[in-house]
Parts: sequence; C-alpha cells; structure tokens
Amino acid sequence: MEGQARHILFSLLFFLLAGRLEGKEGEDVNPDIYLDVPGLITKYGFPVETHVVQTEDGYLLTLHRIPHGRAGRNSSSRQEENRVLPRTPVLMQHGLLSSSACWIMGAPEKAPAYMMADSGYDVWLGNARGNTYSRHHTSLNPDGKDGKFWDFSWDEIGQYDVPAMIDYILNKTGHKNLYYVGHSMGTTVFFAAMSVRPEYNSKVRAMFGLGPVATVKHILSPIRYLTPFAHELEVLLSLLGQYEFLPHNKLYVKWVEMVCTTKRYQKLMCMNSMFLLTGFDEAEFNMTWLPVILANNPAGTSVRTLAHFAQGVKSGKFQHFDFGTKENLKRYNQTQPPVYNLANVVAPVGLLWAVNDFLADPRDETLLAMSLPNVVHDVRIPLPSFNHIDFIWSIDVDKLVVRLLLKYMPFY
Repeated sequence: MEGQARHILFSLLFFLLAGRLEGKEGEDVNPDIYLDVPGLITKYGFPVETHVVQTEDGYLLTLHRIPHGRAGRNSSSRQEENRVLPRTPVLMQHGLLSSSACWIMGAPEKAPAYMMADSGYDVWLGNARGNTYSRHHTSLNPDGKDGKFWDFSWDEIGQYDVPAMIDYILNKTGHKNLYYVGHSMGTTVFFAAMSVRPEYNSKVRAMFGLGPVATVKHILSPIRYLTPFAHELEVLLSLLGQYEFLPHNKLYVKWVEMVCTTKRYQKLMCMNSMFLLTGFDEAEFNMTWLPVILANNPAGTSVRTLAHFAQGVKSGKFQHFDFGTKENLKRYNQTQPPVYNLANVVAPVGLLWAVNDFLADPRDETLLAMSLPNVVHDVRIPLPSFNHIDFIWSIDVDKLVVRLLLKYMPFY
C-alpha cells in the first residue's frame, strides 16, 4: 500500500512538472509572483534604489536600498528642505539560495525590511555573488562553459562580498559604521569576513544573527545526506557542465503559478518541501505569501557553496573549503583547510536561535556562542515549533524577531 501511494505521488509530481494539468477557470493568480524586488518594494509604498558594487575580484553585486519608510509613518521620515534626515544604515544579508527578496516577503507591518525602514533606518538589502541579482562580473561569464564564474563558495562571499558591500554603504552614506542583520548563510559569511578581515569589525556597530550558522555538525536537514559525497559533489556536477545550483528562471515561476497558486497544491508540494529542509511549523507559516516566496526562492548559488556546507557537516569544523590535499597545499600551504578564528570577531554580536531549527541546531549555536568573544545577546525564540525560515517569513516575525531587533539596536 505504501509503495502504491508513493507511485501515485510521483506520478502526480511528474504530470505537474510536465505542465499537463490546466488551471481551473476563475482562479486568480497572485500578480506579485511576477514582480522583482524593486517592483515589490514600490508596490507596497516604499522608495527604492538599486546600486551595483564591484568586489576586489571583479564580481558585480546588486544592493537594493530602502532609504526611508513610507511618508508620514514616523517622525524620522520627515523632510527638511527636500532632504531626508540622516539615518543609520542597516545591511541585511540573505541566506543560502536566497536573495534580497527574503526580507520583503510580507505586508509592510510584518516584513523585516519594511519594519526597519518605517522605524527610522536606512535599509540596504545585499545580494551575494551568483544569485538572481548578482550574476555579473567584469570579465567572467556566468553561462560560460568553463564555469570560472562559479569558482567560489561562501569563503569568497565572506572575504570579498561582505567587505565590498560594507565599504560601499559607508562611502555612500557618510557613516563610519552600520548595523548588520544576517539570516542563515548571511551570518556564516559575516563570521568568515570578520575572521579573515578583522579590520572590518570597527565598521559594524552591532551584528544580529537570525538562525546563525557556523559549524553545522548537528543539522537535521536532509542536506546532511550529501555529507558522504561532499568531496565528489562538485567534481561530478562539473563533469556534467553544471556549476550553478538551483538558479531562478521564468519556467520555475510558471510552475509556481500552476502548482502553488492555481492548482492549490500548496501544502502537499510547496510548503512541506520547505519544512522538510528547515523544520516543520505549519502554524507560523503565512500561506498567503507562499506563491511569492517560491517565485523568488531559490535564487541560485554555486555548486561549491553547497558542497562547502556538506563538508562542514562531515568535519564538524568552521573552516575554509577543502580542495583535497594537493590543492590545499597550493592554496593554504597546508594539507587541511584552515579553521576560521572566531576570536577575531570582536564586533558586538546578538544571536537569535530556535530549538526546531533543522539548519542551525541549538548544539551548534551553543558552540558558536562560546567561541565568539563579544556576544551581547543570546536569545532563544520562545515558540518550540519555530523553525529556520520563521526568522524571516513567520506570521509573528514582527513580534518575535523584528521588534526584538528594534529594541536592542539603539544600545549600540
């Protein structure tokens, strides 16, 4: 009976992916699934700017800026002589397979970026190399057959992307430092950046990590099943000419429209697929925004980035990418990849974590908190079912996460 059910489920999945099932007449498609980040921000009443940042190694990253909140929402949005009063900048950095869109998936009263802007901050939404908004380079082609564009993991995002974005924002605004809010891999690359480039600690007023990720030895997500193949994963896919992992494309958005909006298979195929990776918490998930979330995620990254996390599950260490003994000697002058020195991360750090987080297990979070020299907040979200994506998309993200950030930030 179980085998028959499995066969039916896979048959259904095949036909859906093949586009054989037509939508029912009269069913509405959420028009937001076809809007990009600037389009969504504009639609919901906020100003938006698009900036391009060049890294030291030639990658062109897109920053989406919400310079102030909606007119009349708070005193800090008043204008004097047609000039918005100076606001402290906040850099918000997305997680693995995501983009700047992750911070605006909700109503203005709920979405983290909108709440930050309406509360008086100058909000900058980062995009790591290789995602939907950062697939450009001064000389390398992301679609090139040699795959050179994709020769990076979160090592390079930490070493080059984070510093480039910080410098650009500070130069543009005239501020000497900024706040940093990261989710998932957005915290990983921050810890990596401050470890290898400790001079940037002085440019961060305070960092707040949501579902923080450094070591990943104890993760419960199915990603752990890639661990035995961590060293072979990138080699195998490169032989097949595959260097990019889960890129965003228009065909996928059409699939989202059909399956997660028109056909109403949200729970079976759309919501539960995310829960499998991040932890189950149906009560906190906002089904209204599911089609828009899936139309923007996944946003793509390199195969090597995924392989790097798989290596971390196996090693249990927060370390650089392992290229194998021979290549490690060339790159690192040692047979094993160097371990990141978290003692270098001296900026004030606030950690927000959850017990039902499949990707940031409490045991790994405890090790991280013990390794960082300046943890100023170490907060467990009180809901037992709170999961990894609830930090950015839950129904109560405003009460449980953003209001906490807004409470702590003025102290730094």
